[in-house]
Amino acid sequence: MLNKLIFLFKANTFLHLVKIFIIFGLAGSLSVFLSDPILKIIKLDEIISFYPIYILIRLIIIFPLYQLTLFAIAFIFGEYTYFKKFFQKFFNYFKFR
Repeated sequence: MLNKLIFLFKANTFLHLVKIFIIFGLAGSLSVFLSDPILKIIKLDEIISFYPIYILIRLIIIFPLYQLTLFAIAFIFGEYTYFKKFFQKFFNYFKFR
């Protein structure tokens, strides 16, 4: 099963796969952590009282923030080129034809 994950994520070794998962985890946690002060600065909770819309807008804010934090953390861990290839593949998959 680990070999399938290594193949799926195109990791070189098991430790490289662990490093990739750590980067994904840190980027996700940091983007959610950073979204709260951004929402407080723009006072979104005062503007929107309907909770499902608030969550939707929060997710819209988190997504680009996640991209930025992922690249920043990948750069710190020395995996920038891996994640650059990963995102090129990801965005080409959603490209309109």
